[in-house]
Amino acid sequence: MEIMTDHGFRKTIKIFRAIFFISLIGMVCMAIVLIGILTYAKILGAPPLAVPQSTLYFADDGALIGESNSGQKRYWAKLDKISLDLVNATISIEDKNFFDHHGFDYRRIAGAVIADIKAFAKVQGASTISQQYARNLFLEHDKTWTRKLHEAFYTIRLEMNYSKKDILEGYLNTIYYGNGAYGAEAASQFYFGKKAAELSLAEASMLAGIPKGPGLYSPLRSPENAKKRQAIILNSMVHNGYITKKQAAAASQEKLTFTGVHTTQKVKAAPYFQDAVKNALKNQLHLDDRTIALGGLKVYTTLNVKQQKAAEEQIQKYVSHSSEIQMALVAMNPKNGYVKAMVGGRDYEKSPFNRAVQAIRQPGSTIKPLLYYAALENGFTPSSMMRSESTTFHFDDGSSDYKPHNFNNKYANGEITLAQALAVSDNIYAVKTHLFLGEEVLAETAKKFGLSTKMMQVPSLALGTSGVRVIEMANAYSLFANGGKRVYPTLITRVEDYNGKVIFERKQETEKILDPAKAYVMTQMMTGVFDRKLNGYAKVTGSTIADDLTRPYAGKSGSTETDSWMIGYSPQLVTAVWAGYDVGKPIELRPEKSYAKNVWANFMEEALDGKPVKAFKPPKDGVIGVYVNPANGKLATKDCPVRRFTYYVAGTEPSEYCTEHLKNGGRSEEPAQGGKKVKKPWYKRILPWS
Repeated sequence: MEIMTDHGFRKTIKIFRAIFFISLIGMVCMAIVLIGILTYAKILGAPPLAVPQSTLYFADDGALIGESNSGQKRYWAKLDKISLDLVNATISIEDKNFFDHHGFDYRRIAGAVIADIKAFAKVQGASTISQQYARNLFLEHDKTWTRKLHEAFYTIRLEMNYSKKDILEGYLNTIYYGNGAYGAEAASQFYFGKKAAELSLAEASMLAGIPKGPGLYSPLRSPENAKKRQAIILNSMVHNGYITKKQAAAASQEKLTFTGVHTTQKVKAAPYFQDAVKNALKNQLHLDDRTIALGGLKVYTTLNVKQQKAAEEQIQKYVSHSSEIQMALVAMNPKNGYVKAMVGGRDYEKSPFNRAVQAIRQPGSTIKPLLYYAALENGFTPSSMMRSESTTFHFDDGSSDYKPHNFNNKYANGEITLAQALAVSDNIYAVKTHLFLGEEVLAETAKKFGLSTKMMQVPSLALGTSGVRVIEMANAYSLFANGGKRVYPTLITRVEDYNGKVIFERKQETEKILDPAKAYVMTQMMTGVFDRKLNGYAKVTGSTIADDLTRPYAGKSGSTETDSWMIGYSPQLVTAVWAGYDVGKPIELRPEKSYAKNVWANFMEEALDGKPVKAFKPPKDGVIGVYVNPANGKLATKDCPVRRFTYYVAGTEPSEYCTEHLKNGGRSEEPAQGGKKVKKPWYKRILPWS
């Protein structure tokens, strides 16, 4: 027996030794595997935390005007912008040891494993907040061991590379609360119509209970279950020291009001403008479609909500609902090119084609200010005279004869000034100027003004027969309004990613493109479009809307058989309006021919309402103003029936008096009362700098 016992003892020792060595080898292997996993996780580095988030669009005053729509509401809120009660309620019910473990709660895991073995199925979860965040970021929600292993690896990577605060913030911004709301901010807005930072304890404890089963614990679908779940959460918060029993009781009794509406779901201001912004994000900032739609961007735009509303309302007011004619409008701040309002058509739902930026239409006479600026560069002045009469142009190069016409075939049948020609939109004067300068000059000038479309170098180019875009014409006139500084149509001032990091910010650059003196002279000539004192052979083209205007404006209208335009500006705002049919159908009805002018005039008045009335300010030097007779461009005397104060580039002002109306037989000296002649010319007494 003793021998047998001793033998048995030795055998037992051997078995224990074998078990020990096997265990030791197993532990070493496990340690090696664990070290390998940790090393691999470290080598891979921090996993990206980018998750689908709604991109938000803001107006110039910070008001939300729209968001990307993927059927999900996702907004990122910093941890300090989420109610502390919601943070505490979430930790208390989901992972009370969150700040004490490194991603895994081993006691909970052991309990869950035992429960799963007993049930022969995956029946109980023990996931920490870190594990759930890893799942939300990278994995599906199926209950399999393979997914669990992947989840564990991602959890290790998260814990190794991010702080507990980062993980908690990410979790609260990605967890699903039902009804398409992902994250605390979207859920707060949906269920309570308020920001996550504003939640009360009662609201926070109710919200924290939903993620366990949005279909089961949503207060909108099952108020009873939601209330029971809230009680469990409040009790856990008391047990874990976050609140007192008194606070829990008060929260439990608080009557909650649920909205059940995504507060931003109907926000869709300026749809044509927003489409243009998305296009700029893609083509100018080179962001991909997914980033634009789901990157959680905050896009700060130049849109002015008041002016946008005014633009849309004026088009609705003046354009007949039965008409198929289309409209486009672009309003810009001429100082920086910021687009303040944009309408690309009468009904976005019926036609999202943006006529303000995509359509290429003939500008008609709105091209003439660019032509006449080129003329000023080549020695013309507002007083330069040419004959206006029915004219056929013949060409030595074999080109066909060209016979332009004035509106209603009205001609001065005599000489008129450049200022008059612009005010009454004389086509003969324009074509003569164009041919005198050379057909290539206007094409080059158009490029200088920022027009990107091709200009055909033909005689009719002076009358606007080569197509342009509405937004580029608004930008071109901005150069007149701002004294010649280069600007570009700008829709976006700043873009932030979902973390608030600025990835784009607009920088203002100043570059002189036009001569300030010549730009100002052109502006002053364009005020003549609304000035009946320019009493030529035809009405000034802005006469029909002049009575609607209460402040100084400069501008030019234009029309072709198929297009109607009005472009004009004050020192604060430049607006281009176009009307026409998409199919190029002629505009024949009289009311339709006036749509562009009426919309422009009333929009400008409404958009600038409440802003100071500003006159166009001349440059410090380079220009001089004198009174002239607008009929002939000569210095006016007291006998001239009409005198208009006109600006010229310094050194080009007229020196000859108008003698047509003098009572002393046409002598050039202005007689004083009583028949005595004045030694000093009148204009030197009125304008001592002349």
